[in-house]
Amino acid sequence: MTQDLIALRHALHRHPDISGDEGNTAHMVATALRSTPADLLVTDLGGHGVAAVYDSGQPGPTVMFRAELDALPIAEASGVAHASQRPGMAHLCGHDGHMAILMGLAGTRPARGRLVLLFQPAEETGAGARAVLADPTFAALRPDFAFALHNMPGLPLGAVAVAAGPASCASVGWRIAVRGREAHAAFPETGQSPAPVLARLVQHLASLPVSTATICHLNMGAPAFGIAPGQAVAHVTLRAASDTGLEALEHDLRNWIADNTGGLTLDITRHDHFNATLNDPEAAAHVEAARDELRIEKAAFNFPMRPSEDFGAFSAQAKCALFFLGAGEAHPALHDPAYDFPDALIAPGLAMFRAILARLTG
Repeated sequence: MTQDLIALRHALHRHPDISGDEGNTAHMVATALRSTPADLLVTDLGGHGVAAVYDSGQPGPTVMFRAELDALPIAEASGVAHASQRPGMAHLCGHDGHMAILMGLAGTRPARGRLVLLFQPAEETGAGARAVLADPTFAALRPDFAFALHNMPGLPLGAVAVAAGPASCASVGWRIAVRGREAHAAFPETGQSPAPVLARLVQHLASLPVSTATICHLNMGAPAFGIAPGQAVAHVTLRAASDTGLEALEHDLRNWIADNTGGLTLDITRHDHFNATLNDPEAAAHVEAARDELRIEKAAFNFPMRPSEDFGAFSAQAKCALFFLGAGEAHPALHDPAYDFPDALIAPGLAMFRAILARLTG
């Protein structure tokens, strides 16, 4: 089975789809699931999401395992034989590997309760989990427990890290548009330049704790020498360990900006909002027990993970746990153009999911 799953991962890797445009990937997944005895197969869930249900017919919990469908708008430079065939797009976060692991459970009917395999769209933008939850079709799939894994470069290959409480940070992207008035470069005082406001903003954000605010894009004025700028745009990612911490950060930054506009007009819009992922103690305990049963190495990890994961949205409806599967201490980082999911993780990832399912439904 492992070789079949590796072949599936390589096929998915060659044909990546970015967030919100995962139709081809969803079709590949749904086609593979149709060859299994699913009691229910749902497509177009929250966009291009796919879910398969395997029902024991006996009373018991509904256990959901989730993988992500989407890739990234980054050109790949891994050099592997199965590299992306779509220019400017690649699976550089390992979602192809996560899908292959989940597909290893296809056809599994628990002794009691139900198994739901969810292949979720648009994780990279933070919109996918909320879209799935908002889809009326999801009501029939609602789980009692939900689990997901994410591979993690920097941890020993195959080792598992999990803990109750915060597992991944909350984050949001701010687009800050500053508008003033252009002027002749010889007479800048006759206009209103956004440069002083932008300079103060950059200095203020740099004074915040590391990773709290990351400047991702700056643009000001026209690419010319005779025009003093009249407008600017900044893209900033804000990050906190909890949803309430992110709310407080946004509140404080709005107040700071209001006091430092220098009479210019500002417009702030929010994008790519991710909830923090909070691991339920009971769900996390099942992951820990599965790791111990399988005698998998326990990885030391500094929780929460700085990158955001929209899996946290499911915690409003189920007992959730997100755990991390080591991709190797020297492995290229997530979102690095040289990254490729290690095939060696498929077997331990699948074993972890099977052991968790057995604990809850066996």
